[in-house]
Amino acid sequence: MKRDIALPTLQVTGVGKTFAGGTVALQATDLAVQENDFITILGPSGCGKSTLLRMVAGLDTPTGGTIALDGRPVSGPGADRGMVFQSYTLFPWLTVLQNVCFGLREKGMPLQEQHAIAHRFLGKVGLKGFENHFPKQLSGGMQQRTALARALANDPRILLMDEPFGALDHQTRELMQELLLGIWEDERKTVLFVTHDIDEAIFMANRVVVMSARPGRIKCDIPVPLPHPRHYSMKTTPAFTELKARLTEEIRVEVQRAAGLVPT
Repeated sequence: MKRDIALPTLQVTGVGKTFAGGTVALQATDLAVQENDFITILGPSGCGKSTLLRMVAGLDTPTGGTIALDGRPVSGPGADRGMVFQSYTLFPWLTVLQNVCFGLREKGMPLQEQHAIAHRFLGKVGLKGFENHFPKQLSGGMQQRTALARALANDPRILLMDEPFGALDHQTRELMQELLLGIWEDERKTVLFVTHDIDEAIFMANRVVVMSARPGRIKCDIPVPLPHPRHYSMKTTPAFTELKARLTEEIRVEVQRAAGLVPT
């Protein structure tokens, strides 16, 4: 069946989440993610960023509202969504190659085809020559590159990333940002990326969605009119600096609100 390209790839409609005990993590939220969008979700701690992403992944169930991917309701995890967490979530008993092939093997794909796809993406993330290493033999950045290759190898419709570079040192984090952007520019995957880092949110995205303090809601949706390909030197340009100042103020107000320093 041919997909209606007029529909958003991902449609979040009135989605909210209330945990046991009555804690509202996310107010009714609407979000449309178009084909090839790279959207970063930015907000203060505890605002529901990760909760929203986990519901899109099918790992948590909304209290209300609907989530649809390509017009089909999301009711649980699926191979059409690739998830990359802050922790590396690799299988320690499998080699790098076996980790990347895991989802392909689960689909019943022939071994030769698995290896061809895995080698392609390991090359893209700069891990050629490390196929037979185990996770414990890799640095944190290398483990996260393996997790990224594994997610991409499954060819998901949308890539969901929950602060994937948050545990990395500053230099490795910047290298991973450029690496992911380069892959996105080549593969044109649709990406939903959660972060609390303002520079990262701007540098990675074509849209930054800012969330309010808990109970979370989408406060504003800001386009990022920076050209591609992007290089870290872009972070010193006037356009970047201006956008950073605006987003810093948006987040500062929400942090103050969460602390009770300004009216809700």
